[in-house]
Order: sequence, then C-alpha cells, then structure tokens
Amino acid sequence: SAEAAKEIKTLINASVERVEHGTALVDQAGTTMTEVVSSIRRATDLMGEISAASNEQSLGVSQVGEAVTQMDQVTQQNAALVEEMAAAATSLKSQAQELVQVVAVFRLDGQNDRPSLKRGPVAGVTSAPVAPQLPRRPSVPAVRKSVLAPAPRVLTAPTPAKIVARAPESQGRDDDWESF
Repeated sequence: SAEAAKEIKTLINASVERVEHGTALVDQAGTTMTEVVSSIRRATDLMGEISAASNEQSLGVSQVGEAVTQMDQVTQQNAALVEEMAAAATSLKSQAQELVQVVAVFRLDGQNDRPSLKRGPVAGVTSAPVAPQLPRRPSVPAVRKSVLAPAPRVLTAPTPAKIVARAPESQGRDDDWESF
C-alpha cells in the first residue's frame, strides 16, 4: 500500500507537471491567437486601403478618359476650323486672282505718273481727262508717315458717263471736288 501510495504520488506529480506544461502551452496558444487576430486586423486594414486606392485610381482613370474624349472633340473642332479656313483661303485666293484680272486692264506709265490703258480704246467711248496734279503736301513727321496711306492715283478708264474725280492731294476736304 505504501508503494502504491508512492506510485500514486509520483503519478500525481507527473500529472501536475503535465498540467502546468499544458497551461504554459495554452498561454502560448492564447498569445499566438492574439497575434493572429491582430495580423488579420492589419491585413483587413491593408485590404481596405488597397480597395480605397483602387477606387481613387479608377476615378482618376475615368477622369483621364473624359479628358482624352474632350481633347479629341477639340481636335476634331480644330480640324474642322482648319478645313474651313483652308476653304476660305482658297476662296479669297480665287477672288484675289479675279480682282487682279479685273484691275490688270489698267497700268501706270512710270515716266509721267499718269495712268493709261493697257488695251486699246473701246469704240465709241472716250477717255476722261486726268485731274491736274496739285503740289505735294509738306513732309509729315516720321511717326505720322507710317499711319498715313499714300495718296491714291487717279486712273483713266473708258466710260461714257460723266466722271467725278477727287484730286489726290485734297483728301479730307470736301470743297475740292471737281467735275469733268
């Protein structure tokens, strides 16, 4: 019986040691579980941040898409305007060429500054006389010369109607009109 009591005591001591060792393992498991829970929380927070960043990035990409669409529209509008300007320039060029052809009838004689016709006279039509040359105005200071346009020359054109011409040097004065 004494020996059995010794064995029971030894078994109880071994059991107590195992229980203490099990308690230490349970404490360790509790600590590990707490660390796992905090790691899961951190991972959840990181996933939330990643989701928010993805939403912001998606919003930014959609804004870039809208900006590209607007730039495309502006580019198309600019292309249309360029085409319109090219058409207008072509029209102006043809109008200018027509005007040059219409005005090409007249030419200026460089020796006496009086215009004369390039073509021969038209049958039954006489040319109107040229307005007399008035003395030149005194020189204007250099600042005003760039503002003033040169005096127009009086051209002689075949016309059956009475011609009323203004002398080249009398611009700005209404009392210098002459009839021919």
